[in-house]
Amino acid sequence: MPDEIQVIQFPNGLRAALKEIHSAPLISHWVWYRVGGRWEQAGRTGLSHWVEHMQFKGTPQFPAGVLDQAVAREGGTWNAFTHLDWTAYYETLPADKIDLALRLEADRMVNSLFAPEEVESERTVILSELEGSLNEPMFRLDVAIQEAAFHQHPYRNEVIGTPDDLRAIQRGDLYAHYRRYYAPNNALVTLAGDFDSAEMIQRLGEAYGGLPPAEVPELRLSPEPEPQGEQRVEISGPERTTYLRISYRAPAASQADFLTLSVVDSLLSGPSSLNMFGGGGVSNKTSRLYRTVVEQELAVSLQGSLQATADPFLYHITALVRPESSPEAVLARVDEAVARLQDQLVDETEIRRAIKQARALFAYGSENITNQAFWLGYAEMFDRYAWFVNYLPALESVTPADVQRAAQTWLSPQRRVVGIYRPESTGGGA
Repeated sequence: MPDEIQVIQFPNGLRAALKEIHSAPLISHWVWYRVGGRWEQAGRTGLSHWVEHMQFKGTPQFPAGVLDQAVAREGGTWNAFTHLDWTAYYETLPADKIDLALRLEADRMVNSLFAPEEVESERTVILSELEGSLNEPMFRLDVAIQEAAFHQHPYRNEVIGTPDDLRAIQRGDLYAHYRRYYAPNNALVTLAGDFDSAEMIQRLGEAYGGLPPAEVPELRLSPEPEPQGEQRVEISGPERTTYLRISYRAPAASQADFLTLSVVDSLLSGPSSLNMFGGGGVSNKTSRLYRTVVEQELAVSLQGSLQATADPFLYHITALVRPESSPEAVLARVDEAVARLQDQLVDETEIRRAIKQARALFAYGSENITNQAFWLGYAEMFDRYAWFVNYLPALESVTPADVQRAAQTWLSPQRRVVGIYRPESTGGGA
């Protein structure tokens, strides 16, 4: 609840949010930067992700290789993520070892070296990572769908970047991106775990309070125009499986309809996990599309995916098509299910079940200390922490009429891209 957290802003602009949880002697510490794929345009795609890699390559105080050893030696875990709307770093450590996390994150906020030889080494690593992804059918389908769905918004770009951009970016480009956005006044620190808030605020001030703020450029994006009609993309490759992905323009997470679309997702395909760490599973076997597509042997599997983003993104329905079926047959069945939602009110029993499943998955993904610290920051990247606090109660208020209206508004063919991956060998089913 809101009174369980404490929020403070330091004179240099750094904000921190703290949540005491005394169930285990652990603390999870996150640093969130407001920079990601949404800040990049053609010619500079992949900058944020590459900078994230360079943050593990050392500072004068913590040379390359020392960080991993230091965190492992203290019994902790750590990682980092670059997303469309943010870049985040975290450490979860025994409570009495958390000063290591504070010191290393404060240090690499301003002192990362970006050694030229390390830049070139990571160029090779990231290009190899991208090459591997480009051999994956769903990654290639994602690239094609996002380019079709967005004509000017940076959400059209993959966070990892393009091969041409990754070959062209130089050390100076990376370091300038780092200096521009890695600053206390563009960061949010979140902590959850076994600590005293007053004492932790003092320690945060000692670690981060003396770091200088920067002149962070204001992000100015023109809104992506509303879709004007269905688009279709089709690719092929050596993979022997046929995939179908139907991608509808979805609301930003801060829009009221995002929550209603979460219930629509649960009804159609089973609830999407909004937490990157999972934390439990909920079966989708009672969902409408599982019963009419998977049980009717048109597809091997089917799932929905709805992401919480700062700007309108995409709601995906993805099916792995059976060899004896076709993507067209699956698409027709999906359209039938969507039309039913648009034309008929869902009965109260079914909607309560869908809400219960969405609630369960959300709760599973919020229960441990690392997840609690994650949500303190994640919700702030697209809205406010109150969004997280109010999510479960708000789900209960969704009505059959809300579901029907959301399906009519967001799941029209005019608002979607239909993507198909077919094996080269057959030109049809797998």
